[in-house]
Amino acid sequence: MSIDYAARRSRIAPALGLSDEIFLAGAGSPLPKPEISDAMLPFIAHQEYYYLAGHAEAHGGIIAYDAKTLEWTSFVPEVTEMDRVWDGAEQLPGELLANFPAWLAARKGRKIANLGAPIAGVSADEALTNRVRDALRHARRPKEQGEIELMKRAAVATAEGYAAVQPFLVPGVSERRMQIEMEAGFFRGGGDKTGYDTIIGVAAQAAVFHGSPSTQRIAKAGDFILIDAGAQVERYVIDVTRTYVAGGNPSGFQRDLYAAVKNAHARACAKCVNGAEWKDIHFGAATDMLGSLIDMGLMKGNASSLVEQDAHMLFYPHGVGHMVGLGVRDGSGLEPGRTKDPRPCLKSLRMDLVLRPGYTVTIEPGLYMIPALINDPARREKYRDAVNWTMAEQYLHVGGVRLEDNLIVTDGAPINLTASIPQAF
Repeated sequence: MSIDYAARRSRIAPALGLSDEIFLAGAGSPLPKPEISDAMLPFIAHQEYYYLAGHAEAHGGIIAYDAKTLEWTSFVPEVTEMDRVWDGAEQLPGELLANFPAWLAARKGRKIANLGAPIAGVSADEALTNRVRDALRHARRPKEQGEIELMKRAAVATAEGYAAVQPFLVPGVSERRMQIEMEAGFFRGGGDKTGYDTIIGVAAQAAVFHGSPSTQRIAKAGDFILIDAGAQVERYVIDVTRTYVAGGNPSGFQRDLYAAVKNAHARACAKCVNGAEWKDIHFGAATDMLGSLIDMGLMKGNASSLVEQDAHMLFYPHGVGHMVGLGVRDGSGLEPGRTKDPRPCLKSLRMDLVLRPGYTVTIEPGLYMIPALINDPARREKYRDAVNWTMAEQYLHVGGVRLEDNLIVTDGAPINLTASIPQAF
């Protein structure tokens, strides 16, 4: 199912809250590679431009809206003979960029909101731009059916990649080899590219949130292997994490840690319903996991009280998830009228929203043994009675566990787009 961008613009226009102002969104321009050549870095049109114009390859493109006449105009670059010869480019539909200065001059004196990439020669109103950006972000949070279909295709490709990597979750295999097999699976499954830089961490590296795959190999059976990776189809992304055990032979501690995350993950997924508060889901996952850590003997006290003291940040220092779709963050942010919650424990929470039908979100609780946190003297003093520090030191090498799925909020139960991707146990 293709996306009708004209219909999308008609739907979005009233939500921008404009009367006689000018709305512009720039695609941006390619950047040269840092070397002496005429080669460019891969071009990615700005998300706000792409959402409204649908042109991924429009270097310098501008989508414009005149709120007085209610007319949208797409200005696109003129394709040169060199473009046709070297890149096989074809002329995009729309007005040529050369006509944009005259279009703008005819509307001189009116306030301008410039979203997307900055546009040369345009003096935008900062307050108006910020207000309109917030309005656009909120208006595009519910996914259209065409967007959901693209995400389903990306989910199929992602599942292919996770299936391809399964035979390589054994001692002796490097993180890089796992990456190669997984990403090849994405492409075989219909993905255009990876949705973001693939993350693979073995053993202690499983506790590094954005660790890049390296030549490090799985040293022994029982090592944790954390994989955070997803495919992209037409700019729509799937964002999945699984944690496996090399050779499928976990220790008792690893099994308990995995179960703590898995149970919290299942409960958080079930809470992704119309009207749910995102912060409630986040704190609910934290409380569930701390309850498990208390049962394991790693923490001491009452789970709810420990969360109120921010003690969960020792082992769960990130948010429960974010929106996903057109990019790996998509429309995350604040509910209209809200300001950022200043509590330090929410610094990494990507959004503060009321969930509504059509929202697509990730749920990704995790527990980690992170030396930088566990070995910090200030934290040890603050939480000296809340943690079994001897036990924490004993398992400092273990790494961590994260489980992440992508869910669509509906009028009923949420739909898990990535449920078919296998878990460890």
